[in-house]
Amino acid sequence: MIISASYRTDLPAYHGRWFLERLAAGDVAVPNPYSGTPSLVSLHPSRVSGYVFWTRDPQPFLEALAVVRGQGVPFVVQMSLTGYPGLLEPRRIGLGPALRVMAEIRRLYGPRALVWRYDPVLITSETPPAFHRQQFARLAHAVARQGLADEVVVSWFHPYRKAQVRLNHLARSGGFSWRDPDETEKRALLGDMAAEATALGLRFSVCAQAAMDVPGSQAATCIDAQRLSDLGGRLIAAKPKPQRPGCGCAEARDIGAYDTCHRGCVMCYATRGVGRSG
Repeated sequence: MIISASYRTDLPAYHGRWFLERLAAGDVAVPNPYSGTPSLVSLHPSRVSGYVFWTRDPQPFLEALAVVRGQGVPFVVQMSLTGYPGLLEPRRIGLGPALRVMAEIRRLYGPRALVWRYDPVLITSETPPAFHRQQFARLAHAVARQGLADEVVVSWFHPYRKAQVRLNHLARSGGFSWRDPDETEKRALLGDMAAEATALGLRFSVCAQAAMDVPGSQAATCIDAQRLSDLGGRLIAAKPKPQRPGCGCAEARDIGAYDTCHRGCVMCYATRGVGRSG
């Protein structure tokens, strides 16, 4: 089984010690996100074909990555880096430290071990379309110049109800506004970003939003058995298991829990109550 760690929290940034403890124990009890009923998931190297780690800051997790590699299990780090202002990402990692830790992962494990994510794309009074065009170009040039990743994954903010409630509350208290652009505006922005990435030799992938298939883009496979196979030097067979329409992911088991991230991003879908992630 491929293990996802985690859609539900920034496990590498905040729960690395817990992960190492569970890795040493060989299993983890994962609560069902709806019923709360736990189920046991094996983390024994013979039972895990690969890991996908999701984070905005992998620096605290470098020790854990070394332990996973020592077990002979391949992994991919899906690292989100947008450079949003602190009003939207109050505990963001700075560009300099972000690029340095990306460079360290590349040095230790190669460019296939890390995927850069510019997501979610959120239009606010603080981050209008012009901000995204400039910021994406700036980050893409930095990533491509140093060969830190070979792919960038982009997705639009999806206004899930709990995310809208949280965002509306924090927008009022923070004094900013936000909007969900129409499809034409979204495609225009993604088209410019795709052209920028392609010119720099970065694969431009759109996550689970089939209507956003602009020229130069392709559907993202975030849980990517082929990438894990390349990194592990052996075939990792995993059946497709999309999370929603347009998703290209392979089957995986997530071991995280909602409401356990402390980053406080205003667009977060994994923290159910306003302010609970802070």
